[in-house]
Amino acid sequence: MKILHTADWHVGKVLRGRSRADEHAKVLDELVGVARAEDVDAVIVAGDVFDSAVPTPPAQALVMKTLLALREGGREVVVLAGNHDDARLLDAVYRPVLGRLGIRVVGRFRPPGDGGVLTWTSRAGEPVRLAAMPFLSQRYVVRALEALTGAPDQHNRDYAHRFAQLADALTAGFRSDTVNLIAAHGTLPGGRLGGGEREAQTIFSYYFESSAFPASAHYAALGHLHRRQRMPGPCPIWYSGSPIAVDFGEEQNTPGALVVEVSPGRPADVREVTLRGARVLRTVSGTLPELEAMAGELGDAWLRVVVREKPRAGLADDVRDVLPNALTVDIDEAFRPTAARRRAAAAAGAEPPTPRRLFRTYLAETGHEDERVVALFDRLYDEIDEQGD
Repeated sequence: MKILHTADWHVGKVLRGRSRADEHAKVLDELVGVARAEDVDAVIVAGDVFDSAVPTPPAQALVMKTLLALREGGREVVVLAGNHDDARLLDAVYRPVLGRLGIRVVGRFRPPGDGGVLTWTSRAGEPVRLAAMPFLSQRYVVRALEALTGAPDQHNRDYAHRFAQLADALTAGFRSDTVNLIAAHGTLPGGRLGGGEREAQTIFSYYFESSAFPASAHYAALGHLHRRQRMPGPCPIWYSGSPIAVDFGEEQNTPGALVVEVSPGRPADVREVTLRGARVLRTVSGTLPELEAMAGELGDAWLRVVVREKPRAGLADDVRDVLPNALTVDIDEAFRPTAARRRAAAAAGAEPPTPRRLFRTYLAETGHEDERVVALFDRLYDEIDEQGD
């Protein structure tokens, strides 16, 4: 059977105040095109469908439209909740509604007999078992284990140990004559982040080991890390990566998905697919004339600009005049006044700091020098000073 593995859509993402709705629509349309062109049997969406736990109506409409398009022709579609998603929303609304249309949604962890293990038969007649493991916080991994065992979890176990117990329960029914799949959202140690993940969910208190997945699994489809990559382990384990670079720091990622071919008794064959519908993110650096000279080469990329000039009032506006797609404008470290320089100036006999002088220094260091602001500060300071007298 053939599977399309995708994750980390982050629909609804706003980048430095700019909507990316059009980009997401193009990218997800590309993804549907891959499902059609490859004639896949199933689609696994391994978490972080939305960027926010409170997705906007347009974001929900796009996700709904995409899932229905992926389902066409009777494809199996499995959707997990990630750490950005509201598991309650997916379970209470999406699961019952989309379930009637044949789309399987798993918001929170479920025991094997209550939706934690999904089964179907492929078009080629191959029996399929999929262990579904949506994102679990520290608190919910304990609750999941208690629900599974029927007893309070009072042992001093760490997150990885509890996750392994849950995975073991869901994969216990894997057989040699079935296609055995795992879908999970979380962090394996050693994975390259590629930016975009919330630090609280990538630190080691939230990791699980690849040894949690048995050798009897033919493929483990993971979400959470935005860079597409294979992880070492007893079975083929892959992060599909995100179909869109969600923030600066992911500039070196190649957005895409994975097409997986698997049969009983044979490890998965995995092919990477690149998606090009989203705008490129780039960091550029230079003086204002240098930035102006490179403007024609940057296309429609979203830009993070590092200016190699001393800060001054209006500099950011001048940068955006020549680079309209500049979302952030920073001053190069070499041109920022530092504490060491200020101490050196003081040692050289500079005048002692006063509130007025400190405020002027702040404006200069942040590139917001403006005589009108200075005059207003002086007037307010004089009024307060007079009240003190």
